[in-house]
Amino acid sequence: MVVVVVDADHEAEIDRLHVDLLSNVFLLITSFTDLAQASSVCKGWREGARRSLARRERLSLGGWNMDDESTARIVGYAHNLKDLDISRSCWGCQITDEGLHKISLAKCIRNLTSISLWGMTGITDDGVIQLVSRASSLEHLNIGGTFITDESLFAIANCCPRLKAIVLWSCRHVTESGLIALVNNCNKLESINVWGMRIPAECFSGILAIRPALRIKPQGNYVGNVSA
Repeated sequence: MVVVVVDADHEAEIDRLHVDLLSNVFLLITSFTDLAQASSVCKGWREGARRSLARRERLSLGGWNMDDESTARIVGYAHNLKDLDISRSCWGCQITDEGLHKISLAKCIRNLTSISLWGMTGITDDGVIQLVSRASSLEHLNIGGTFITDESLFAIANCCPRLKAIVLWSCRHVTESGLIALVNNCNKLESINVWGMRIPAECFSGILAIRPALRIKPQGNYVGNVSA
């Protein structure tokens, strides 16, 4: 084990770095893990990390054991955020409807263009509806691997007019009614991932009749493996 001892003089030198300079440097850090470690060095670095969060446009919480409170707090700092990934594939993320409710109150919510909630089995229609009702700029949404129903899709159809792509991977409680609502209301919709859904093939023929240019993935095989 390597133990680093920082003497008082060295620590004082670190504290003299201007917080705006630190913020600019920390903005270059792409790993949230590294940013969190930097913020623990001293008070000045913590403030620099907080300010860099406020300027970030993309945030992925991979590698951290996040809960509702900590996730909402971090998103609350990220005033300019446009891309938020809190999916289950990010190890340890345990978010529920309560967390989505709190995130929906963040300053950045109306600027978000991309949200991934993939595999988050702790959320329901209640949390998703609250979130998307305020995410009016949303263009890309991944809610695959969740237990949402048509109620979430109805809310998305009504609140997200700019939606271009949605992943509904294995959302087996969604029916034809939800998909039709999306296609009819989201005029900019370009792509839907329907892998593993319990939707009859004739439904997709009807959807394509409404929106011929829509890309339905996986193409030509609505129960097969989706390609990357």
